[in-house]
Amino acid sequence: MGNRITKVYTQTGDDGLSGLADGSRLPKSHPRFEAMGALDQLNSQLGVLLAGLQHEQTAKPALQAVTDALAPWQHLLFDLGGELAMPQYQVVQAAHTAQLEQQIDQWTAQLPPLKDFILPGGSLLIAQAHLCRCEARTAERRCQQLHQIEPQRREVLAFVNRLSDLFFVAARIIALHQQCPEVLWQAQPKPEPAS
Repeated sequence: MGNRITKVYTQTGDDGLSGLADGSRLPKSHPRFEAMGALDQLNSQLGVLLAGLQHEQTAKPALQAVTDALAPWQHLLFDLGGELAMPQYQVVQAAHTAQLEQQIDQWTAQLPPLKDFILPGGSLLIAQAHLCRCEARTAERRCQQLHQIEPQRREVLAFVNRLSDLFFVAARIIALHQQCPEVLWQAQPKPEPAS
């Protein structure tokens, strides 16, 4: 494969517009770029999570399975950004969402039942998985905003919707493998009525 990027800066976006793969130009604040940017943020946060998992694998070998399960989705997230840049390129399929659901079900079967809300924390890896969950929700909202003005494929919307579920369960399975208690939400006591 030859060099794809010969120059990092192009100066073509200085006017507030950016180009899509078909050569058309849109404002950088367009919902399409907002969705692409949210997917890129999620991809970067997933990269941090994967790096942390790799670092911890020597102490907790069970985390290798979590890395193996999550790493392919980073590549598909990049492909999905490409799909938004060139809509004729349709990479995300219903089978991808089915694979997400299978992974979620497999991990859920290993976990104790959930009786309380969980807060992000307990370990850096758990908190990072929750940060990925939050970024996935943001990406979903941005894709839905784009969908309101430019209808998106059902496969894309379902896939993005399922990602936050994956990261929620990933946070729980990481806690299990790290033998780290999950941080359970504790409701604040109701304020005393004013006298």
